[in-house]
Amino acid sequence: MPQLFQSGMVVQRGKPVIIWGKADKGEKVTVTFRKKVYETSADGDGNWRVRLPKQKAGGPYVIRVNDLEIKDVLVGDVWLCSGQSNMDLQVERVYPQYTTDIDSYSNNDIRLFHVHNETAIHGPKRDVRPTSWKPVTKENAWNFSAIGYFLAREMYEKTKVPQGIIADSWGGTPIQSWISADTMKNNFPMEYRRSLLYQNDEMIRSQMRANQLANQRWFEVMNETDPGMSEDFTALGYDDSKWIKKNQYDNLTGERSYMGSFWVRQHIKVDAAHAGKPARLLVGTLYDQDYTYVNGQKVGETGYQYPPRRYNVPAGLLREGDNALTVRFITKGGNPHFIKDKPYKLIFEDGVEIPLSEQWSVREGARMPRCHNSEINVHYLPITLYNAMIYPLAPYPVSGVVWYQGESNTGDGQIYESMLTKLIENWRQLWNDSDMPFVVVQLANFMEPSDKPQDSGWSWVREAQRLTAKHVPNTELAVAIDLGEAVDIHPLRKREVAQRAALGFEKMLFNPKVKLSPEVISSEVKEGNVVLTLDQQLKPGTLYEFELAGADGRYHNAEAVADGSTITIKSSLKSPKSVRYAWKNNPIRANAYGKNELPLSPFQLVIGE
Repeated sequence: MPQLFQSGMVVQRGKPVIIWGKADKGEKVTVTFRKKVYETSADGDGNWRVRLPKQKAGGPYVIRVNDLEIKDVLVGDVWLCSGQSNMDLQVERVYPQYTTDIDSYSNNDIRLFHVHNETAIHGPKRDVRPTSWKPVTKENAWNFSAIGYFLAREMYEKTKVPQGIIADSWGGTPIQSWISADTMKNNFPMEYRRSLLYQNDEMIRSQMRANQLANQRWFEVMNETDPGMSEDFTALGYDDSKWIKKNQYDNLTGERSYMGSFWVRQHIKVDAAHAGKPARLLVGTLYDQDYTYVNGQKVGETGYQYPPRRYNVPAGLLREGDNALTVRFITKGGNPHFIKDKPYKLIFEDGVEIPLSEQWSVREGARMPRCHNSEINVHYLPITLYNAMIYPLAPYPVSGVVWYQGESNTGDGQIYESMLTKLIENWRQLWNDSDMPFVVVQLANFMEPSDKPQDSGWSWVREAQRLTAKHVPNTELAVAIDLGEAVDIHPLRKREVAQRAALGFEKMLFNPKVKLSPEVISSEVKEGNVVLTLDQQLKPGTLYEFELAGADGRYHNAEAVADGSTITIKSSLKSPKSVRYAWKNNPIRANAYGKNELPLSPFQLVIGE
């Protein structure tokens, strides 16, 4: 039977229960559930399926399939959470944001099911990789989707019935990877043909092997020629007095781009009371790869730019007085650098903290030419994740889907609405559930703020997400434009994202009177100004991040005021034609909120339409 059918599973309430599997050709299959018996026989290919009637919430129960016994089965609500890295971001990453809350929470009525990463280029798979259902504890949730974890908690509080979360995401992946071959072929034929180019296993294996060898040799040459390796730049006694001194937020290399290894060092003073004690070293977030050492001993390494550097310093390593902290950066492009507004400090178990200095001694390691690899990321190709990670889950009934993806499509945002609409249609067809609820999480704010109008790829994706939620039935938008971070594409405030997604499901499934983010319902030019009417009352006051354009399409900043359910935008243009709001990568001053404290979505519209 598929991996979904294991002890600890959660069955969707209020929908027919579909149970399926493989057996010998013609074999009789008997399913027993809640004192009722259901029978079928395997077809000529060994496939069988049983459809049970709708069930009420409850449990635990036992499902018996011939001699197989599936125990501890709950009936409640099941949610599918999919997308790329912000959906995949784990509880461990957001733990500093919600430490006490996570430490104190466990719930046997919430079960977690993690779909492991896998690709399939030739066609759909029958099942996902081996995995299991786990009840919520801190330990079980640690490497689970933070949004999925908090969504389950929110929905449990709203419904008081068991919750099952299927976390099914992969960082960096475009939406094309999650759509079926037929849908791609019929609607996006060029993307479909791109997938056909890679339906040659020998080619993929050879290119991946060549890429592996190229990278291996690049690192070998770098390590062989890096003076830091032969002279041991990490040692406590190494003399770094002649190294260049730099602030960590300066251009460390002095170059526009740098490839190879680069070293930074600083010295930390530790008192007698903490010498020899274990500690937690926070080295913020770094670009790109790092190896971090304390007194010559490696305490951690991270292979790419995004994760926070949280490293354990073992007992006995720190000395009284002077201690050497050394970071070896590895970059294949860009420039090694420290990310702003992240924690840089040493923390002891008694709570004492030693902040790291912003001043570092720096020097070049081994500058390298570009690594000419032939990398193939199969999971970035169209249809590959639909085949391996979505298709095998159907028709396991779910209550709804949360989709958080789009960062990898900001270069083609103007076709994203069409793709997202087709994905929703595609998945609903797969599950044979034309009304299956979807909540689309809109991209959060990110990157350096700007005072000037921007033609932003991130804004086009947000607009596509807004329009999809507006036009596709039983689809809602979770606006996250105020939950991001300028310096981190993976912001930590995932509980708030889950809360807004939960509100969308509450509105679609339980209470249509629930108010979500405000929406513009009409626009007009009145006495020279632009007046927007919204579907709900707003928090009154001066608003920012509004822009107006005339017939030439050039946008200009504009002053705006909220009063009741209207926004009045003062126009400096003789004949304004269009208006947009928060149309930037990071519209940091966006402050239009409903009285329910939910933000107005970024938007662009033609006035009067």
